[in-house]
Amino acid sequence: MDIRLKRAYEPPAASDGRRVLVDRVWPRGLAREAARLDDWARDLAPSAGLRRWFGHDPDRFAGFRERYVEELRACRSQLADLRRTARRGTLTLVYSARDADHNQAVVLAEVLRRGLPRAGA
Repeated sequence: MDIRLKRAYEPPAASDGRRVLVDRVWPRGLAREAARLDDWARDLAPSAGLRRWFGHDPDRFAGFRERYVEELRACRSQLADLRRTARRGTLTLVYSARDADHNQAVVLAEVLRRGLPRAGA
């Protein structure tokens, strides 16, 4: 599977394949036309409470990952749809966070590639 991550503010490219926004809220200041998105997977984004708790603090990323994976367990059909998309061609998960290493797209890409870990693992 070819799953890529790209910040929403980076220009779209033909090599992006299918572009899916994985934020719950629209990226500030970004015009919809400029984003050139194929889909917006709001339901796969972390809950508002989890986002507030995390606050993009790298020291909380391990806890964020664990809690977010638990939230994703309720989204199995959407995960399966994205996995099918990635098997057919390039899938680019688009996110707006400044930190490229500590955000929900990183966790979501891991889950799409490896599947959901067993509960409690």
